[in-house]
Amino acid sequence: MILINLLPHREEKRKRRKAAFFVGLGMSFVVGVLIAAVIYLLLQQLTAAQVGRNDFLKGEITKLDTQIKDIATLRAEIDALRARQRAVEDLQSDRNTPVHLLNELASHTPEGVFLQSLRQVNKTVVIAGIAASNERVSEMLRNLSRAEWVENPDLVEIKAAPVNPKDPRRLFDFSIKVGIKSATPPDGAASGTGGGPAKPAAKS
Repeated sequence: MILINLLPHREEKRKRRKAAFFVGLGMSFVVGVLIAAVIYLLLQQLTAAQVGRNDFLKGEITKLDTQIKDIATLRAEIDALRARQRAVEDLQSDRNTPVHLLNELASHTPEGVFLQSLRQVNKTVVIAGIAASNERVSEMLRNLSRAEWVENPDLVEIKAAPVNPKDPRRLFDFSIKVGIKSATPPDGAASGTGGGPAKPAAKS
């Protein structure tokens, strides 16, 4: 016997293909949503981890900034203490300088020279006075060149003093500049006895 299918088989196949297409489309959508959810969760975790690292770094940076400020404050305090120490050392080393300077001037000022004023700026002293002659000033310069507490005597000016009608003698106004030797030896040098100024080392 021959069987003949009179049903619309082509329409049935088309419906099955259409249903399979929608099922596949739905499954693809579900798989896409799951993949997107997994990626979203992964990104959320990575973002949270990075935020945590950023917060940790910010906290550490804040601590370092505080420590840097403390270090800067300590350095400023140390510099201030060193400045005070240097000032005290300078005062201790220079407290006897005026006495030594006056002793030197008293012992090295020749006859015929009269001192009128002394002016000190740092380690330099300008001596002003009146001399009976140029030779007296030259003698004083030679004497000061051999002094223990002063150095580099230099004649700044010498000129004829105004004539005094009551005193027929011819006088000269002069000014001499000298340097004051340091009362403390340089670092690393052995300290000598007597508290005198530092002397240069002998050349070999």
